[in-house]
Amino acid sequence: MLPNKACLLAFLLLLRSTIHLTAAIGVSVGVGGGFGVGVGIGNGNGNVGNGNTPSEPPSSKLESAYKALQAWKSAISDDPLKLLDSWVGPNVCSYKGVFCSPPQVAGIDLNHANLQGTLVKELSLLVDMSLLHLNSNRFSGTVPDTFKDLVSLEELDLSNNHLSGPFPIVTLYMPSLLYLDLRFNSFSGQLPDELFNRKLDAIFLNNNQFQGEIPQSLGNSPASVINLANNKLSGNIPTSFGLMGNKLKEVLFLNNQLTGCIPEGVGLFDELEVFDVSFNSLMGHLPDTISCLQDIEVLNLGHNKLSGELSDVICSLTSLVNLTVAYNFFSGLSQQCSRLFNIGFDFSGNCIPGRDMQRPQPECSVIPGGTLNCLRIPTPRPLVCASLPRIIFSNNMQSSSHHTSSSSYP
Repeated sequence: MLPNKACLLAFLLLLRSTIHLTAAIGVSVGVGGGFGVGVGIGNGNGNVGNGNTPSEPPSSKLESAYKALQAWKSAISDDPLKLLDSWVGPNVCSYKGVFCSPPQVAGIDLNHANLQGTLVKELSLLVDMSLLHLNSNRFSGTVPDTFKDLVSLEELDLSNNHLSGPFPIVTLYMPSLLYLDLRFNSFSGQLPDELFNRKLDAIFLNNNQFQGEIPQSLGNSPASVINLANNKLSGNIPTSFGLMGNKLKEVLFLNNQLTGCIPEGVGLFDELEVFDVSFNSLMGHLPDTISCLQDIEVLNLGHNKLSGELSDVICSLTSLVNLTVAYNFFSGLSQQCSRLFNIGFDFSGNCIPGRDMQRPQPECSVIPGGTLNCLRIPTPRPLVCASLPRIIFSNNMQSSSHHTSSSSYP
C-alpha cells in the first residue's frame, strides 16, 4: 500500500541512521529540520540501515518491539481499514506502518488509519524509534508517562485525535524531540514554562483548549514555527518574544483572548514569513519595527482593537502577499497603503474617513486602549533595521530596571 511513500520514509530513516553513524565516528554533521514527514501508511517490510547496538542483542530488541506492538494492538478497539491484520507473529518489521532499521523499530507511521483506542505504556520499549506519526486517528485518553523513555524520538505527531488532559509534560522529557504536533485534540490547562526551554524546532498546539497566559519563557525558544491558534490563551504577548531564535518563520496566535500591545521585538525576525494574531483583543499602535519584516508574506492583524494610522511602515513591505487589518480602529491610510489593493489588502471595518465599508461613526468616537502605554522605543528616521537588536536590548534593560524600582510600573 502506497509503496512510494513507504520507500520515502525508509530512505529518510536510512539517512538518519547514516547521520548518527557519521556523528559517532567524530565527523561533525549539522542536522536541521523539524517539519516532520507526513507520509501515509505503507508496507512496513522495508528494513533500512544497520543499527546494531552492542549493549543489547538484536533478538532482545525485536522481542521488546513485539511485546510493545502486541500490547498496543490489544488496546485498539476499531480498525476499519484492517491495517493491523498484518500485525501477527514476531517479525514486527513486516507489520504495516512499522519501519525498521535492523535490529530495531526505527519508526511508526499510522497517519490517517482511523484507528480507535489508547496509547499504551509498553510503547516506551521502542527506545530506538525516531518518529511516531499517528495523526488523524481516534486515539483517546492521555499520553503515558513512560514515553519519557523514548530517548531517540525526534518527531511526535499526535494531531487530530481525541486525546485530553493537561499538556502532556512527558513530551518535554524526550531529549531528542524536535517536532511536536498536538493540534486538534482536547488538551486543556496552562502551557508549562518548560515548553519553550526545549530545543523544539516546530510546536503545533493549535485547536485545543489551552488557557492562561503564554509563558514568559517564550523568548527562550529556538523554534522556526509556533502555532498556538484557536485556544483560550489570554494576557499579553510576552515581552520576551523578540528574544526568540532568529530563524523564526511562522507565528500563529490567532483566535485567542490576547490583550495588550504587539511587542516591539517583532521586527527582529528578518526571516519571518507568517505573522497572524487576528481575532484577539490587541490594542495600541503598530510598532515601527514591523517595517523590518522584509520576508513577511502573510500579515494578519484583523479583528483586534488596534488603532492609529496605517502608515508606510506597514505598507512598504515588499514581500507581502496578504495584508489584513480589517475590523480594528485604524483612523488613517497612507498613500503607500492606498496602492496595495492588488495584494489582498483588507482594511474594512475600521475608522478611516472617506473609505467604504468602515465602522459607524459612533463606534469610532472612543478608541479602545486609547490610554494604553505600549512603551514604544524611540527609533531613528529612517529606521535602521540592523540596529534593532541593540536598541531593543537596551530598552528591555531599562524597562527591567524601572520595573524593579517602581511598583507602579504598568
